[in-house]
Amino acid sequence: MKIKFLLSLFLVCSFTSFAQNTGELSVQTSPSKTINRHIYGHFAEHLGRCIYGGFYVGENNSKIPNTQGIRNDVVDALKKLKIPNLRWPGGCFADTYHWKDGIGPKNQRPTIVNSWWGGVTENNSFGTHDFLNMCELLGTEPYLAGNMGSGAVQELADWVQYVNFSGEGPMSKLRRQHGRQEPWKVKFWGIGNEAWGCGGNMTADYYANEYRKYATFVSDWNNSGGLFRIASGANSADYNWTEVLMKNIPKNLIEGVALHHYSVIDWDKKGPSTTFNEQQYFTTMQRALFMDELIQKHTAIMDKYDPQKKVALVVDEWGGWYEVEPGTNPGFLYQQNTMRDAMIAGTTLNIFHKYCDRVRMANLAQAVNVLQAVILTEDEKMLLTPTYHVMEMYNVHQDASLLPLTLKSNDYNVGNAKLPAVSASASRDKNGLVHVSLVNIDAKKDQEVTLDIKDAKFKSVSGRILSSKTLQDHNTFDNPNKIKPANFKGANLRGNSLKVKIPPFSVVVLELKS
Repeated sequence: MKIKFLLSLFLVCSFTSFAQNTGELSVQTSPSKTINRHIYGHFAEHLGRCIYGGFYVGENNSKIPNTQGIRNDVVDALKKLKIPNLRWPGGCFADTYHWKDGIGPKNQRPTIVNSWWGGVTENNSFGTHDFLNMCELLGTEPYLAGNMGSGAVQELADWVQYVNFSGEGPMSKLRRQHGRQEPWKVKFWGIGNEAWGCGGNMTADYYANEYRKYATFVSDWNNSGGLFRIASGANSADYNWTEVLMKNIPKNLIEGVALHHYSVIDWDKKGPSTTFNEQQYFTTMQRALFMDELIQKHTAIMDKYDPQKKVALVVDEWGGWYEVEPGTNPGFLYQQNTMRDAMIAGTTLNIFHKYCDRVRMANLAQAVNVLQAVILTEDEKMLLTPTYHVMEMYNVHQDASLLPLTLKSNDYNVGNAKLPAVSASASRDKNGLVHVSLVNIDAKKDQEVTLDIKDAKFKSVSGRILSSKTLQDHNTFDNPNKIKPANFKGANLRGNSLKVKIPPFSVVVLELKS
């Protein structure tokens, strides 16, 4: 059976949808929406080898080419991804981090124990200046996660003044003493992290009151109204948490509410990252596609209190989570990255596109050497993962106009359970190019898709594909290019009809030109 899928090329917005093969969903239209580039954000925590050995190798005596201690190869790779923002220093680490420990002469900085991640010694050699200067190298906006769990209101207020205030004041004076004359003008600020868990085991009501206090003193020192304050949001399907925050926090104190959701088979038995079977793969994809329902229900709650959608839903932790690689520190969360991760990335980004009027920022966990990383390093070696390649292929959607489409998909069946086999989204960029992203999660079957194009005529179609022989395939330091994008020859354009044949567990991005 063919999958029929209608793409209307008006600059109006609707949704990408998953449906059974018994009927098509109707197209809904509304004022034009934009796929915010900040949906493509990343996350760098003081966890395992994400910072030390991943981003940062130190300024002295490293044989790895670097700029002020930051790996040049990592910077170059992330710039090609066009990453819009980078979250730091955590995660759970954020609520034990005191920013003044990470400024000034490095040989005078105090050490602490990273009690959350491996019990290793943190020497604070990578601090505020290092991170914000690195963001300038990357051409990305910093997203600072503030310490609410163990830090005082004054500490967070001082941090904002230190990095943002251009006038004369105690914190701007201290910044200049440490070598930075002009402020970095950081826009994005998290007020705590996972307050329901590692950030303090708070109730929703208690956190909402604490948030109001902290957010009041996270002031815009230049009075430009430019700060974007993000509340510690729900753990996956905790809808009460979102309800309490939206009800109790005044809208003049909040710009975003976070949401964390990981594609985990079972928190007690997460399963291997490379030797998984098809049932484990299927369950992982069930968890990944659950993101659609999560966003829909959290959005419905937010709509009750914020019908104008002024407050963004910020999915600032998402991705696959498996057992660590054998022989590695269990507290370092180092895992390999296979074609399964490419499926998670492609389908999740399509879901974010669907809800782009509310989901305006997100952060994959994490950028380097941790969880669903886009980059893995080993001493001087570096490789790009399948997830990296999906995000690079998809960056054509950044700040583009979402286009409405209706999708009818065959099912992917394992036992008595089923999922829609195909996920899709489409957009039109500022140059008039239309891009269509298609993901076939079926582990065994090709999917043939017919696009009936209305009210537009295209002269050519080109595309790229990410695929491999087995779901478990991954790039290694001995074979770093085993999986990489290739030209796609499976699209046939005839008049207003475009037929596409998508191989099993593959990601395709098409470009249509008038």
